[in-house]
Amino acid sequence: MQPLVVTLLLDAEAQQRFDGLRERHFPADRNHLAAHVTLFHAVPGEHEDAVRADLAAAADRPGFDVEVAGLRLLGGGVAFDLRSDDVTDLRTALARSWAPWLTRQDAQWRHPHVTVQNKVAPEVARALHADLAADFTPYRVPAVGLGLWRYLGGPWEPVERYLF
Repeated sequence: MQPLVVTLLLDAEAQQRFDGLRERHFPADRNHLAAHVTLFHAVPGEHEDAVRADLAAAADRPGFDVEVAGLRLLGGGVAFDLRSDDVTDLRTALARSWAPWLTRQDAQWRHPHVTVQNKVAPEVARALHADLAADFTPYRVPAVGLGLWRYLGGPWEPVERYLF
């Protein structure tokens, strides 16, 4: 079975803003996805029923805001760092439930981010980082739910949306 990906869903305005940046700055031949906030990269697909139940339960809550707190240079790309105790608490609870299944990458998750550029030369990444950082001011965006996707070796197939 294909692995499952779990994302945080942002409101339409924030999604469009990040998608626009990703379309402009991510190499077109590697840009198979819309901008996204990955919470889990590879939950084993054989646990899909349990994952669906847990996501439905986790989404039974009010929506909340996430702070777009700053920019991160990734070496070969740029990401926006996000901060939210709500996201951290939600993800921690899911990780506890799924601990026996998690990959090392998912078990060591640090904090949410949106990658708008990756797989470019370091000097290209540094230039975009400097450009975006020049007039960056932290701001807040609404989180509206959780997304479940099936990983297809590059692109993702949507499975379900769990709205708060």
